[in-house]
This record gives sequence, structure tokens and C-alpha cells, in this order.
Amino acid sequence: MNLVLQLKNDAAKLLLSIMESRQDTDMAERIMQNIQPSYLVNAIRQAYNTAENKELMEMLEAAADEDADEDEATPHEVGHNIYILAYQLSEHNKELAHLLCRGFSNEASRISDPALDYYSKRTAQIEVVRYNRCLERIVFQVPPICNYLTKTSKLKVLYTAERDEQGSKVTDFFSRTDDLFNEMIWQKKLRDNPLLYAISRNMPLWANIVFRLAVICNILVGFFYPFPTSEPEISLTLSVMLWVALIISAGVVYLVPNSKTVIVIIVLMIMRLKLSCGMSFTLTLIGFAQVLCKGMYLISYLGNRGFKRENLKKDFDLFYHNAYMVACILGLVVHNFFYSVLMLDIVFREETLLNVIKSVTRNGKSILLTTILALILVYLFSVVGYLFFRDDFVMEVDPTPPGRMTLDDFVTGISGVSGIIPAVAESDTVSGMVTDGMKEACAAYSAEELSALTIDCEQLWDDTKCACIAPASSAVESVPEEEEEDGPKMVRMCDTLFLCIVTTLNQGVRNGGGIGDVLRSPNTSELSFFPRIIYDLLFFFVVIIIVLNLIFGVIIDTFADLRSEKQEKDEILRNTCFICSLERGAFDNKTVSFEEHFRMEHNLWHYLYFIVLIKVKDPTEFTGPESYVYEQVKNKKLDWFPRMRAMSLFSDEAENDQNEFRDFKVSLEGIKKVMDGLSGQLNELKDQMTQQRKQKQRTSLLGGITASQSMGGGGVSMSSATT
Repeated sequence: MNLVLQLKNDAAKLLLSIMESRQDTDMAERIMQNIQPSYLVNAIRQAYNTAENKELMEMLEAAADEDADEDEATPHEVGHNIYILAYQLSEHNKELAHLLCRGFSNEASRISDPALDYYSKRTAQIEVVRYNRCLERIVFQVPPICNYLTKTSKLKVLYTAERDEQGSKVTDFFSRTDDLFNEMIWQKKLRDNPLLYAISRNMPLWANIVFRLAVICNILVGFFYPFPTSEPEISLTLSVMLWVALIISAGVVYLVPNSKTVIVIIVLMIMRLKLSCGMSFTLTLIGFAQVLCKGMYLISYLGNRGFKRENLKKDFDLFYHNAYMVACILGLVVHNFFYSVLMLDIVFREETLLNVIKSVTRNGKSILLTTILALILVYLFSVVGYLFFRDDFVMEVDPTPPGRMTLDDFVTGISGVSGIIPAVAESDTVSGMVTDGMKEACAAYSAEELSALTIDCEQLWDDTKCACIAPASSAVESVPEEEEEDGPKMVRMCDTLFLCIVTTLNQGVRNGGGIGDVLRSPNTSELSFFPRIIYDLLFFFVVIIIVLNLIFGVIIDTFADLRSEKQEKDEILRNTCFICSLERGAFDNKTVSFEEHFRMEHNLWHYLYFIVLIKVKDPTEFTGPESYVYEQVKNKKLDWFPRMRAMSLFSDEAENDQNEFRDFKVSLEGIKKVMDGLSGQLNELKDQMTQQRKQKQRTSLLGGITASQSMGGGGVSMSSATT
């Protein structure tokens, strides 16, 4: 049996090497003249059945151990080589193509044949460009290690690959092949650890559970905080109803496992825990489950990415998930309000919201420079306001609530020195708390000067004379001050340039009409009336209309660009080939549709599998095309990828040319037949004319002889009569 398998394997390899790099049909037709199509299909099935027969395989392995031949081919390898040979021959033989169910419309019938289905799933084809710029189809066996490539990585490559100037994504795809190959190796090692693999393969499940638990925690905190210390007692009837509903929902989840039934049972469990153990214990239990599930997610993430340090050093996603884990722990241990931070995960999960954030960060430099320009303009308007309109910066403020710390109290608590804030210093001065420095300054003024002093000390609190009013008028009978009203009061907001800048920035930018909406309205008789109008209008047009709208315009335009790029990317994925960049319209009215071309001829993952094949295969066993691609990959060249070309399009053109040539040949044959008929008729006519000419000559000759004979007879009669 081993010799038979080896003979079949060698014969299949020999025929494949003969057909290698040949695009004509002569060699395939010569091979099919000596091999029946049914024989090839039966050989494939026989090899598959041999490989699936355990007893026969044990006998073959025992025989192989006795022979100690390392190059012994397995039945699956033999069957695969024969299948590849039959696959290539089926391009030139319709009967063999029908037996292999190779037609795209017959893939459902392929499932009925386990042998053909087994080998077809492990066989791929690609098209490469050779040195002579001709396309060549390569059919190969998919390496087993390619089965370890995860679906998440496939989607990431498909949706995040960058296009080059020609609109092709091949360059970015080729740069990721090494990482994808390393991921296949790691996933193969991961299968050796069943526990880690069981956790890692359910990474999307852990992510969904963590997010839903975060939503539940925030709902409980938002509706029930602060939590009561004791829960009210519930009736026995309600308790029994909850238990019955919980048991019924558990049975429904077991029979119909879907997201809706799971949500129902979770809600019932939370209600049961809340009524039995209290809201605080329920939230703690949910938070602990959230930390546990997030830990599972981190393990699965590291399990899929690999634990290599170079893979984790610049991984932003890992940093994000670690920060999320810290927020979960803080919400569980420190305070429940930390759970509110977890809701920002929706931005990371939804691409639309992520584009909203990117609309600010993508053109962050432009927005930052425009913001700096706005601050400079606000600073200039603040300087003008401080110089010319200081008295107009009077605003109404509410009194400080009892028990709230003021800024002076804060500074006093830090430095231990009071009187730092001007308003507080003014109050102390008026009440008679005069320092030694003030007493020395007051000695320079006489009592008459101080008594004649009529100045508003509330406006000039830092004048030395104001500090002397209290001691100078100490002889005057003190009048008890009226208690301050609890209502709002007017405060000057531009006594210092810094306070003027803060007021202009805070009040001017936030108001729709600019700084003019909050300043004192001047009287028409004042000299500053028209300058104030110019000041307010300039601030409104320059800062509010121009600068702020520039910032908003940059953000809105960036978001629109991101949305257009997403739509364009989706359009390209639907209607453009990833490899050759041919559009869907190029395959209209062709023998191969765009979907068939994208799935069979230029399948993205088939090219990755072929690159993996030349990485794992022994270079001494390379075929001609494999050696060519190996050199191209080694030198990081992309010339072997087809660009704007496909063999199916060229085959259609060649078939059209062949049909035209066939029609022309038929026409020539018809004309030849007509010419042959005309030449036959001419020959017949010529023969007839020749016969007629001969007949005339014969007739004329016979007529001459008869005439001579008749003349000879008349002469004899006349001579006899004369006699």
C-alpha cells in the first residue's frame, strides 16, 4: 500500500511540474488523453478514505516505521497533490470540472462529497505577476498553521489597512504579514494551555459582560444613592413571586439562551438581592463580578496578543484596559461614584463616538493655535477695558452661603496670614484695625486734613488716607452699622488687570453678545458712550463671530471629513478588490462576477497563506513560482502582486478573440466551399464546352466525309451515263 501511495504521489508531482507555468491547453489535453477524469476523482476519494480509516492508518504507520523512510507521504498529502492536479486540469476539461463541482453555483453539492469538501477547504489559489509581466495562477495547499488566525485580526486588517497613492492596500497589508504570522504561532502555542485558551477565545463575551455590568452599577447608583441603611421588610407573597419568576427565567434561559432572557434573569436576581441583602451589598457584589470579568478580559487580551514585552510596550489598548480596571477597583473599594467614569467606555466601543473625539484631536494643532489667538484677543480687550472702561465692570453677585470657605479663609488656612484679599483688608481697616505701619503713615496728616477728606474709600481702598479715617474719627460717636442684606450686591470686577482678564474671558466668551452683555450700560451723555459701542461691537465680531466660529468650523469640518472617509472606506470594501484594486464594474457581463473574483481569484487571505507557506516550507522543495515569490518577499518587493489585472478578464478577452477567430474560420470555410463549388461548376462547364467542341469537330468531320463520298458517287454516275 505504501508503494502505491508513493507512486501516486510521485506521479502527481511529476505532472504538476510538467504543467507548471504553462498557460496553454496543449499539455493539459495530452494528459487528459491518457487519464480519465473519473479515475482522478476516484483516486482522491480513495486517498481520503485511506486517511480516515484508523486501522489502515495504523498498518501504514507500522510499515513506515519498519522501512524508516522519513520521506514517506501520508494519504492526505497524496490525495491533496492529486486534488491540486485535478483542479488545474479542470480548467481545460469540463467533465472533470463537473466531477469536482468546481462551478461556483455548485458549492452546495460539494458538501455531499466529504473527500472533495475536505481538500477544497484546504486548497487556495492566487495570481502572481512574473518577471515577464505575465499573470500566472498558483494553486497550493493551505498550511495547517493558518487555521490559528483569529477572526478579530482579520477584521482589523480588513478595516484599518491604509491605502497608498494608487488606492491599493497591498503595501500596508504586506507590512502586517510578519505580525499575523507571529500571531498564528502564538495561537498554536495557546492551544497547549486549555484553560488560557478557553478564556482567550471568549474575549468579546467578557467585554460585553463588563460593559453591561457597568451600566447596571450606574443605574443603581443614579436611582438609589444615597443608599438607605436598612431595607424595608417585604411580604412573603412578593418574596415567593420573585423566587418563582427567577426559577422560571432560569429555565427559559436554559431552553432559549439569548441576550434578552439573560437580561431578564439578571434584573430579577438584582431585585432579589436588593430586597434580601440591601442595595449596598448588591452593588458591592456586582462591582466584584465586574472586577472579575474585567480581569478575565485582560487575560484573554494578553492571551490573544502574546506576553512578549515588545508587543505590550506601545499598546494603547492595554493601557486603556488597565485604567478601566483601576476605575473598577476604585468604585468597589473607595467610592461608588467612580463607576460613572466607566460609562466613557461607550466612546471606545462605538466608532461613531470615536470619530467625534477624533474631530477634535485630529486637527488639534489648528484648534490649539486658534484658541491661543482667541486668548490673545481676550487679553488685548482686557487691557483696553482696564484702561478705559474699568468703572463699567460692575456685576451683581450673590452673598456667600453660610459655612462655605472663602478665598481669604483658604489663604489664611494655608499661610496663617490674613488680610491678603483686598476686600477683607478694607473691612478690617474700616472697623479700626490699623497696623503700626498705618499709624506712622497717619502721623503725616493733620486732623483737619483727615476730617476734610471726602473720598470714597470703597473705591480707593489702598489709599493711605482711607486707613486713617477710622482712628481720626474715633471721637465721633460711633453709629451702629446696619446688618448687611441677604440679597445680591454689586461688585467691581476690574480693579486689577488679572481680575479684568478673568472676567472678560469668563463672561465675555460665554455670553452670546460678548462682553457688552454683562458690563454696565452707559448713559448717552457720557463721553465713553460711543467708545463703549465700538468696544462691544469689536469684541462681538472679532471674538464671538470670527474666532469661535473658526474653532467650531474646524471641528465640524473634521467630523464631516471623518464621516466621508468612513463612507468611502465602506464603499471601497464593497466595490473594490483589495489586491488588484479593480472595481465592481470591470466584471459586469463577464464569466466571473466580482464576488467570485474577490472570494476565489484574489482572496486577501489566500495571499497571506501563500506567504506563510513559503515561510514554513523547505526552500529545497520550492517550485518555480514559489522560489520567485520567496525572493520577492525576502527583498520586500511588491511587484508580484497584480495591479489592475485579473486572469479572468484576460481569459474573457482571449475567448472573445478565439470566438471571433472561430467565426472567421467558419466563414472562410464557407467561402472555400462556395469557391470549390464554383470551380467545380467551371470545370464541368469547361468539360461540357470541350465535349461540345469535340462533338462539333466530330460532326463537321463526319459531314465532310459524307460530302466527299456523295460527290464521288455522282461523278461515277455521270461517267457511266456518258459512256
